Amino acid sequence: MLYIKNESNNPYFNLALEEYALKNLNFGDDIIILWINEPTVVVGRNQNTIEEINSKFIKENNINVVRRMSGGGAVYHDLENVNYTFITSSEGDSANNFRKFTRPVIDLLAELGVKAEFTGRNDITIDGKKVSGTAQYYFKNRMLHHGAILFNTDLNVLKDALNVKLEKIESKGIKSVRSRVTNVYEHLPNKMNAGEFKEALSQFILNASEENKEYVLTDEDIAAINKMKDEKYNTWEWNYGESPNFDLQKSKRYTGGSIDIRLNVQNGVLKECKIFGDFFGKKEVSELEGLLIDTNFNEASVRNVLNSTNFEDYFYGITIDDFVDCMFFE
Repeated sequence: MLYIKNESNNPYFNLALEEYALKNLNFGDDIIILWINEPTVVVGRNQNTIEEINSKFIKENNINVVRRMSGGGAVYHDLENVNYTFITSSEGDSANNFRKFTRPVIDLLAELGVKAEFTGRNDITIDGKKVSGTAQYYFKNRMLHHGAILFNTDLNVLKDALNVKLEKIESKGIKSVRSRVTNVYEHLPNKMNAGEFKEALSQFILNASEENKEYVLTDEDIAAINKMKDEKYNTWEWNYGESPNFDLQKSKRYTGGSIDIRLNVQNGVLKECKIFGDFFGKKEVSELEGLLIDTNFNEASVRNVLNSTNFEDYFYGITIDDFVDCMFFE
């Protein structure tokens, strides 16, 4: 396993590093990176950023906003939040296997005297409260799995920085975001800080591998990562993007996540389509949006387009019936 030591707290650099490692550092080894961000909201690949954040609070408190490559929902990071990234082959049992990559975190917590478990589609919980969410992204025959661990995060800031939709809260059977989450620190019999926990997790993961070596980023690597940071991750176009006005909006939540479909229909034909949500998938949902353009806006025509695709590549845990239900039925 290759270990990349990353001491940066810049979220734009850290997400650029992930993408660069996934697409350029393919030496036949798995890669592990651990990192900590300064205060930041990280939104999922398919989310409508402006609807996921409390813009006034974000601005007043100088909180960064950045979009990641993977799907899923928006999360809050600060200097007491520990993030980890696995990069591996997408073959075998890795694809959509969130449980596999949360195992080291759960096992380390057990060693530290904390009982945690994998729940739902992608969460780690302690006493029924979330301490970590995870997400995945695919590139060619490789897969990136990353997770954010609430170690000793300011949960009041987390609550105020995010706009969590009411139906998501209700689907969890809870009354508020604040009551849904907890910090690892609160449950540790022997206290440590976030940096010490990051190091403990790093060593725990590496000790499980027979052969490890550190990869030190070259000057060329760092220059390329900074270029990606400046030209992609630290741009308004990537993090917010333009969302044109739509005639119709349909949204529902399913087991595999939420779908929010925005449509412009002219003379019974779909002329614009934008799909938002916190769902996961292998392929860019923009491909599916393009296929739906100029389709007659009726169930049979839309189903015909969807059936012509490998639909599960765009939505993990959401079916064609779910998508049609969202688009055409209340």
